[in-house]
Amino acid sequence: MADTSQLISGVAERYASSLFELALEAGAVDAVSADLDRFQAMIDASADLKRLVQSPVFSAEDQVKAVAALCEKAGIGGLVGNFLKVVAGNRRLFAIAGMITAFRRIAARHRGEITAEVTSAHALSGGQENELKAALKGVTGKDVAVSVTVDPSILGGLIVKVGSRQIDTSLRTKLSTLKLALKEVG
Repeated sequence: MADTSQLISGVAERYASSLFELALEAGAVDAVSADLDRFQAMIDASADLKRLVQSPVFSAEDQVKAVAALCEKAGIGGLVGNFLKVVAGNRRLFAIAGMITAFRRIAARHRGEITAEVTSAHALSGGQENELKAALKGVTGKDVAVSVTVDPSILGGLIVKVGSRQIDTSLRTKLSTLKLALKEVG
């Protein structure tokens, strides 16, 4: 069986790259980023929308209708609205999170920024996100765009990935390390 994460990554990169080219041509990279962020926030906030995005049970027609209604209600139109409808119509909605992440990475690279993927146990406030950006800028020497994912299973702390480097200060990892250390002692 093929590695599905690579398949999703390839699909996500192609779609994100196409959307970025269109956004760049229209001079709307920041507006597209904002709309994608709003759509991602909608997915994160709704278990039903997550199910619609991830489940192969829904037909392309149902997904297109649902996405069109959501975009209209959220005021997401133009490039992103059309993009989401095309993605749904092509049965690629399962890869939308990867597409959004890839778009952010491409846009950041275009602005001369680096992207940090951050996993947190709970949503970060604006102030916390700004502090994190400042700390990462101090370490890397470049402006940093932060992509935050919430994963309650890490219990606390953060997992930060910048390029090939990863810093894991999650409580889950610290507890696992302590568990291993205690096994070695006893």
